[in-house]
Amino acid sequence: MRLPIGLRLFATIASAILILAAIGLQLIRWSVFDGSGAPRPTADVAVLDQLANDLEQRYREHGGWTFVPPATALQASWMREQVRRAMDARHDAEDPLPGLGTRIALLDRHEDRIAGLLARRVVVAFASIDTIRRTLMIDGEVIGHLVLAEPGNPDDALAVAFLIERQDRLLCVLLAGILLSAVLAALLADHFRRPIRRLLESVRQFERGRFEARSGVHRTDELGELANAFDRMAARLAEVEAMRKRWVADTSHELRTPVAVLRAQLESMQDGIRSATPANIDLLLRQVGALGHLVDALHALSLGDECQSALVAEPCDLWSILRETSDAFSERARAAGLLLETRTPREPGMVLGDAEQLRRLLANLIENSIRHTAAGGRIDVCAHTDADELHVVVDDSAPGVAEADRARLGERFFRVDPSRHRNSGGSGLGLALARQIVTLHGGRIEFAESPQGGLRVSVVLHRP
Repeated sequence: MRLPIGLRLFATIASAILILAAIGLQLIRWSVFDGSGAPRPTADVAVLDQLANDLEQRYREHGGWTFVPPATALQASWMREQVRRAMDARHDAEDPLPGLGTRIALLDRHEDRIAGLLARRVVVAFASIDTIRRTLMIDGEVIGHLVLAEPGNPDDALAVAFLIERQDRLLCVLLAGILLSAVLAALLADHFRRPIRRLLESVRQFERGRFEARSGVHRTDELGELANAFDRMAARLAEVEAMRKRWVADTSHELRTPVAVLRAQLESMQDGIRSATPANIDLLLRQVGALGHLVDALHALSLGDECQSALVAEPCDLWSILRETSDAFSERARAAGLLLETRTPREPGMVLGDAEQLRRLLANLIENSIRHTAAGGRIDVCAHTDADELHVVVDDSAPGVAEADRARLGERFFRVDPSRHRNSGGSGLGLALARQIVTLHGGRIEFAESPQGGLRVSVVLHRP
């Protein structure tokens, strides 16, 4: 069965109050009703009998209980006065226990209280009180009862009288405690339920695909931390969803162009407009190659996302890989009208990583600069060691990249417009793949403005 938070809090607070009250009463009982002292003869019963005779006589004289004060406030004092008269009418020397006038109650034939104080059942059970009854009769007819609250230990008589006299107030305090616990439980439940409702509503909106939902809870406790964590998660999921949509759109866009060219060429050959000449076949192969390059890049990125890239971690010389990669691009740079210079330290730059992945990383960086640097410019690739870090810096000349665009470099399919765009042959995946390879090797990649007026790409890897 599902229990609301308010009911659970009420039960918890009420139980705590009752437990504390029980402990307090038990401590009082141990200190007051400690059971010490030997029982001694008591005159309480004798006084009770004398009082019974007096009340029967007065009932006969008045024909009823009309001699008892009707005002409730006077009935307790009237009963104490009657007990004092009964004590004075006795002829033995034994004194009754203290508080006798408070421990006797007068009831009518229907067990309704007429005068005196009647110990409630909870007080009788708590204080281990014995009750002694005397039935009042006239001519064989029951006219009422006298009830005496007799302590189990004579030394506890005064404490019993005190409890009986204050029992209504104690009951009010108990009821007030229960009421207070209910109010506190309601306030606490509302205090906790409001942020929980907001979080629940936000989660339900997430279930419906509304990733822009936020909790709107601002607190400094654990619920506030939970709400902040939820909002951060929601923002991240919204960002991921936006990236997913952009990924699908960009992927379809990138695949559409070469597929459209291939379809047009093949349809023209099928219709006899074009013939299968080496030039036309070479055009088809270039489009197939572009498709293959794009699919390979997407596959590599997906493997990295799923942490399935099997890095062959072994010591390798990063500077040697850099020189080999740069030499492989030297002819392509000259064909593009660019000057490519590479400077590396003489001593080896050893790292623990996958040589093939590192070669792909450096190739993507140099290829990116070749594609997006204007003819007549230059590309400088330099490497150096700084403490336990290896740095590779690629600087190219104009055109540059705006600061706002540099923050997005490395995102999939992101291309800077208008100077660095797809017309130069890039798909927007090279730097994304480079960032992923660097991350898999535990390094970092940074983008900044180059002193030559273009883009500076800095890669930092750690030495083993």
